[in-house]
Amino acid sequence: MNDLGIYIHVPFCGRKCPYCDFYSIAFSPSALNAYTEAVLRNIKHYSEPERTVSTIYFGGGTPSLLTPEQLQNIVTSVRDNFALSDGAEITLEANPNTLTPEKLSKLLDAGINRLSIGIQSLLDDELKMLGRAHTAERAEKAVRDAAAAGFSNISCDLMIALPEQTPEKLRRSAERLAALPIQHISAYILKPEDGTPFAGSDLLKALPDDELSAALYLETVQIMAEHGFAQYEISNFARKGFESRHNCRYWKCQDYLGIGPAAHSCYQGKRFAVPRDIELFSSSAQQPVEITDDAPYGFEEKAMLGLRLTEGIDLRDFPEHRDSIERKVPALAEAGYINFDGSKLSLTPEGFLVSNAVIGQLIF
Repeated sequence: MNDLGIYIHVPFCGRKCPYCDFYSIAFSPSALNAYTEAVLRNIKHYSEPERTVSTIYFGGGTPSLLTPEQLQNIVTSVRDNFALSDGAEITLEANPNTLTPEKLSKLLDAGINRLSIGIQSLLDDELKMLGRAHTAERAEKAVRDAAAAGFSNISCDLMIALPEQTPEKLRRSAERLAALPIQHISAYILKPEDGTPFAGSDLLKALPDDELSAALYLETVQIMAEHGFAQYEISNFARKGFESRHNCRYWKCQDYLGIGPAAHSCYQGKRFAVPRDIELFSSSAQQPVEITDDAPYGFEEKAMLGLRLTEGIDLRDFPEHRDSIERKVPALAEAGYINFDGSKLSLTPEGFLVSNAVIGQLIF
């Protein structure tokens, strides 16, 4: 495919959240400057002036720690080295505490047209437990300021299955979020990762059990539907036309180029990753990479990623595997885990809860 998405990993945070295992470090202005220069060098290194870029995604970390000028320089470099399409989706992940009306206006001028704001909860006791520095009121203000500045494509993160969370608490938080001027919600079940402070804390004892976690997930799906956010992926909900175009690249097996320490790519027929080392990245003429797959997008991968989407997969695209899959359909459909119309196969919300097992049974 000629079309390309670019992911830029910004590995800086004001402080590390105790549940997060994404690669990030403390920031400083000098580190941000050195990092930005390295990003610009790498964009030039991968230059393909004839290739269309239709999505750019600044992920992290906390990408909103970059200045609007630094972000504009990066977007301009993409435009100079690729064919940046008119109407390209350019997303910036942002912490509510980094957003002011003045900065939001400058971000729009820099070319950012989609914000993904890390809210996680709109209940102050949950935010404190999660180690977030913002309050619910501050988060709501950031969203309203963004809408007032002119952003018409705003996504917010919601974390579910938190310690001591009940369906009632989840509904209060989720409905408060859904009432804001936003178009997209990503809802993630909290999973304490090994090596994070959460994984070694007493909070683990207060996590919902599997049955309650499932109920909280299904409650989230219901709340989102009630407020006009249609589920289009296991953890993602959007108003019509506001699905994340960049993230859909991953699930639809479309090319993307990752730049920055810990960034991953599927580009020019290979998967590769950049080491989790900001000093190495910033000091190198071009980012070092490790090939992780020299023949990506085989049947298993396409099927696994496609089944993350509510649209699912079409078995006509996999004629060699169709009979094998169809033999497994009746039992899974009867259990309420999948929908099948004779050619298109997709998971139900109940199926998403046990997606690894269902997908494994279908395609392996």
